[in-house]
Amino acid sequence: MKSFINWIYGFAAAIGGPGIFAIAFLDSSFVSLPQINDILVVLMVTRNKAWMPYYALMATLGSIAGCYVIYYLAEKGGEAFVRKRLRPGHTERALGLYKRHGLLALMIPALLPPPAPFKLFVLLAGVAGVPPVKFVTAIGVARGARYLILGLLAIWYGDLALEYMRTHGRVVALSLVGVIAAAAVGWWLINRRRQAAS
Repeated sequence: MKSFINWIYGFAAAIGGPGIFAIAFLDSSFVSLPQINDILVVLMVTRNKAWMPYYALMATLGSIAGCYVIYYLAEKGGEAFVRKRLRPGHTERALGLYKRHGLLALMIPALLPPPAPFKLFVLLAGVAGVPPVKFVTAIGVARGARYLILGLLAIWYGDLALEYMRTHGRVVALSLVGVIAAAAVGWWLINRRRQAAS
């Protein structure tokens, strides 16, 4: 596994940001490469800290593109595919999460480190008919926040950032979701007051 990670890192490092984009795209679409993208972001940031925002951006864009492929295929006929692979009732429960919690049902798995079943929620977003703009925005905000935090941890702690995310990733993710939810509620309240005043 270490030699494979070294090969992937060598490939990505040779072409920089586009390499991270390509690996993130593959990981978020057809190939599962658990934590490879996290490792790449940390390794590249520790070697070039000034480029952290760029590496985080390329990882985020690659993830959005890869997720959109799965989302698009699910939207065009993935319900039968999903139902074949989930136990009876699981699809309905997962779709119910989207109805009750909206895009938070997608953003929480996008923030969490593996083994969170992120691709399943991407598939279900397509089946549930989540509008494309909302889908892309949710993935962009969640993955962008994840890679920025990982990049900052890499600047502060170097290679130990991965261990920190592994042990505290869920707490960080849930804290971020709380901040995002509070910001969304605040935005909604401000808009409501403006409409009432006009």
